Order: sequence, then structure tokens, then C-alpha cells
Amino acid sequence: MTTILDRTAPRDPAAELPARLSLTPKTTLAGRLDGAWWPYSRDLEAELPPLAAALEEPWGRVTRVTVNPTRWPVVPHTVAMDGRTLHVGWFTEQNPDTLILLSYTVGRWDLLVIPPETAPAAAARLMAAAAIPGSVLTAGVLMANEAAIGRGIRDTVRGEATWESEGGACMSPFGSPMGRSALPMPGNGWR
Repeated sequence: MTTILDRTAPRDPAAELPARLSLTPKTTLAGRLDGAWWPYSRDLEAELPPLAAALEEPWGRVTRVTVNPTRWPVVPHTVAMDGRTLHVGWFTEQNPDTLILLSYTVGRWDLLVIPPETAPAAAARLMAAAAIPGSVLTAGVLMANEAAIGRGIRDTVRGEATWESEGGACMSPFGSPMGRSALPMPGNGWR
């Protein structure tokens, strides 16, 4: 059996995969963010159509998007989407970790943009935090908090690895591992 692969046709993984979104539930509590979006890449032309399509039912038709260009290598002026055009603008004053979506009839939504290279556990924490109704935390604060949590987790793992590499040995006050014979003997003489 012969299989023919067309290597000239571009393969777009973002178009094949659903948008990774976490939206704030509809409530009277207004917060700083309306949810979070975790794109698969930094290619806005590939990432925006699945995002806008996923938001059409809960929010209505998205007509414009604004980003900060520091996180996106290319910011196209327009993106073709299902026979219509999505207009894209950029502002250096906008928080680099947000995406603003606009609609002529429904309004504005601000989403936290989680970098594509983010670990799944960190992305899950960020998506949950950004979708809390009435939260006053900004995108910058959420990203800084996650960086601190990530450092704490890395430090804990590093400490556990050090503990294991030393055989779980106790450390002397001088920083060197203490052998079992250096531990004080309990009153019954057993170690």
C-alpha cells in the first residue's frame, strides 16, 4: 500500500484544536478580567479564529481584538475568519498579558493571556484565578503570583532532590551530612 503525504500544505495545529479558555461565570460581580486564554502558539493569525469562534455563543460576535505587541512576533491588521474579517490592533500601553476583545453590540472583554510555553499545572492555576467572579487582581498581579508560586515549587523540588541525593541524611550545623553514628543515642541505647 502506498501513502502519499502532501508536505506543501501547511499544517495548522491551532486550527485543529479547540481554544483553551476559562471564562468568568455570568454574574453581577464585575472583575478586572473576564477569564483566561491559553493559546497553543504565538501566531495570532492561527490562534484568533478558534478563540473568536469559541466566544461567539457565550459572548456574541467578536469584531476587534487588541494586544500588546511585545508578546506577539507578528501582529496582523486583519485576520480572515469564516467569511468575515477580524480587525486586530496593538497598543504598547496595554498590559502585555491581556487580550481585549470588542463587539459592536455586546461590549468589551479582557482576557488574561497565558504564554503558550506555560506548564499545564501553572496554566490551570492561572485559568482558575482569572475566572473568579469579582476579582480585583490584574493580569500582571496574577502572572507575578504564578511566578512566585513556580519559584516556590522549584525550590521545594530542589530541596527534596538534595535531601534524596544525600541519602536523606541530617545536616550538621556546619552544612555537612551527619552519619548515623553522629546522631545522639536515645535513652534505651537503640539507634
